[in-house]
Amino acid sequence: MDSCIIKNNKRINLLDIPTVEIEKLRAYLSATNLRPIAFFGSDWGSATKLFVALADDEKGEVILSSSLIDKEVKAYESITKDNYQYHMFEREFYEQFGIEPIGHPWLKPVRKNLDNYEFFSMEGEELHEVAVGPIHAGVIEPGHFRFSCQGEKVYNLEIMLGYQHRNCESLMIKRPSVQLAESICGDSVIAYGLCYCQVIEELSGTKITNKAKIIRRIGLEMERIAIHIGDLGAILGDIAYLMGKEVFAVVRTLVINTMLEISGSRFGRGLIVEGGVNFDINRELSKKIVNTLDNVKRAVENMTKAALKSSTVMSRLEKTGSLNKETAQEINIVGLIGRSCGIELDSRFDFLDEFYCDCKIKPFKATNDAYSRFRIRYKEIIDSISIIKKLLKKLEQFENEETKVELNPLIPNSFALSIVESWRGELVQAATTNDKAELSRYKIKDPSFNNWFGLALALRNNGISDFPLCNKGFDLSYCGFDL
Repeated sequence: MDSCIIKNNKRINLLDIPTVEIEKLRAYLSATNLRPIAFFGSDWGSATKLFVALADDEKGEVILSSSLIDKEVKAYESITKDNYQYHMFEREFYEQFGIEPIGHPWLKPVRKNLDNYEFFSMEGEELHEVAVGPIHAGVIEPGHFRFSCQGEKVYNLEIMLGYQHRNCESLMIKRPSVQLAESICGDSVIAYGLCYCQVIEELSGTKITNKAKIIRRIGLEMERIAIHIGDLGAILGDIAYLMGKEVFAVVRTLVINTMLEISGSRFGRGLIVEGGVNFDINRELSKKIVNTLDNVKRAVENMTKAALKSSTVMSRLEKTGSLNKETAQEINIVGLIGRSCGIELDSRFDFLDEFYCDCKIKPFKATNDAYSRFRIRYKEIIDSISIIKKLLKKLEQFENEETKVELNPLIPNSFALSIVESWRGELVQAATTNDKAELSRYKIKDPSFNNWFGLALALRNNGISDFPLCNKGFDLSYCGFDL
């Protein structure tokens, strides 16, 4: 198939992306082992242009291709029926452009859910349905969960989202800014801001300093540590191990207060800006960060060991919400949930960043269940602390560099794609410019886009009372999905 190859965070001329017939593209995508990371349409005059980006994780490359579909053509043969990794991508493409993937096994709305939405249903004398949401008792975002049960046992869970569709991608075209990017998904401020800035810097040919690159990555790892610690506490809270919940809440505060010292915001807002970063990390602050992280590491290790010695904790975590590796690969699960199933994907290392090259980490021994999702968070906290220490040491080599450079004008007829390993997993943002050097399309794929269906599968044959534990173990984003 006609395609081109790019590296992560590299611009390409938009007109250099090959265009092939949809039938030929479909045949290739149905058969290839490469993972889809972007699959989106763009208005192209009298046609719709479909862009497809595939990840070659072994080579650290992105394969790009496209297809022009005349607007009078309202259908093509579905890819999903041969390769289930496309099931969400095709549904979204159909919803946005009205081009139907014929034969798609589950062609339902992604975000535009109407009153006549047809839920999957099961029949039987002892079967019943439990509907939860979209409005919840806690301070969480809207989402509807429809359980098909026999007694307490869940046979099927269908998840319906889309209640807070905010037109983020359209807003990015009208008024692009790092402040908007940071606001799309509030628990991934650093990851979203970094991904956006890397796209814009590539589209403008702006080269930032090594100092800025390192500080950005320190922020990214701090965000990973903070959220993972919070999730460890939340998981223990859901199984009534309250000492662990409270201890991890205190330890998380140490991390986010350190982010406050770095950037003036506990969540890292304002740290990253187009062209670099707004704040420096001098040697005095660097020593303070290391000392804090040493204390964090000791506290996390001690609390984790204590929790996992509890037979009550282990009885709730082990063999709960299992999702095997084969199923996870089939539906394109990414990030820490994928790693908890034994899928060794991590875009920090697969699409090797020069500042992560000395930070290789050991593979995780997965058990596919809630215990595995707890343990992977613990491991990644320890790994990220080690990574930050190495990055701080490397930062000393560039202490005389500037933190920020001026952003160049956008380059016309360009395409750029950025992959960032957010704490949830693979965050992808892609953008194009037109011949007037204006943004013409902006596409966002949160890791939750891949992983919500995995949560539904993990709950099958579990008790309905296991849902809070499974839900927190996956900890997926409503707003990152709804956009």
